Amino acid sequence: MKLTVDPIGCRAHGLCADLLPESVRLDEWGYPVVASGPVPPGLAAEARRAAAACPALALRLRKD
Repeated sequence: MKLTVDPIGCRAHGLCADLLPESVRLDEWGYPVVASGPVPPGLAAEARRAAAACPALALRLRKD
């Protein structure tokens, strides 16, 4: 699985970085920067939770 962000849909709420700091950091404007590569298996549940909690539905978890 891989995390992606819709840059047009994102509204920089920052909830994704709060819920998944291991894979998401915020840039200087508060927009998420997602780690490249697949989500580690140990973080899959947290990644699903972060994607589901995104208020703008901009964070997505996709199967490779």
